[in-house]
Amino acid sequence: MATATLIMGRRIRPGRVVAWTLLLMGGIVMVMPILYMFATSFKFPHEVGELSLIPKEPTLENYIYVLGDGRFFRWFLNSLGIAVIVTLSNVFFDSLVGYTLAKFRFRGRYVVFIAILSTLMIPTEMLVIPWYVMAKTFGWLDSYWGIMFPGLMTAFGTFLMKQFFETVPDDFLEAARIDGLNELQIWWQIAMPLVTPALSALAIFTFLGNWTAFIWPLIVTTSKEHYTVPVGLTSFSFEQGVQWEVIMTGAAIATLPTLIVFLVFQRYIVRGVVLAGLKG
Repeated sequence: MATATLIMGRRIRPGRVVAWTLLLMGGIVMVMPILYMFATSFKFPHEVGELSLIPKEPTLENYIYVLGDGRFFRWFLNSLGIAVIVTLSNVFFDSLVGYTLAKFRFRGRYVVFIAILSTLMIPTEMLVIPWYVMAKTFGWLDSYWGIMFPGLMTAFGTFLMKQFFETVPDDFLEAARIDGLNELQIWWQIAMPLVTPALSALAIFTFLGNWTAFIWPLIVTTSKEHYTVPVGLTSFSFEQGVQWEVIMTGAAIATLPTLIVFLVFQRYIVRGVVLAGLKG
């Protein structure tokens, strides 16, 4: 028997069948919790314990209840505003530092770069205490600024942008200098448009990371008006007891922005990651 079977004019190899089967099974395992979450959000309390993905009596009461709660809308806006501001900050500062490290020759350049990269090896949990002490010292506790300041610039973003800026031909930059552009204009008008895939990937990863951030916002905030969606959902669940249909509804609403971002910008994510790997 041949090691490959000819079906509909195409040769299907057993190894490829096994690989696709494993990928399909892995995809199902990853998607099932999300499907169950959305299914539960349309269920009545007495149906929550059932594993069926199709509610017997679909209802929108859970969504009406959650969306009618002004606190959830406040938490949603908090998460959105914080994620957008931190994303813009990362795109600006990480690209500026990455460009400087890639295109300028100065003493200690590699030392600075290694120092920035070394921070990637420090777990976030170890940084929480220094962040908290700093926030308390400067009076940033229980504030939006207190939530945002640790992520306004990241080592990963600096590394990613440096790798991409190194591929920008120096001839382009020299031609811009001859034309009379200053260094900021060269960075903004010449170099930045040439690294769009990296900027897109950095913006998407930063937005998603800050939208789902939980540990630091939970520690630094005490008043509910400063809660983000992940933190707000925990307090919401405590207040509502074990009403899982309400909890799942809030989680489903909070998941929608991340799903939309991923579906709309999926090609930018893949392209940015692939090119970063090649250039690394």
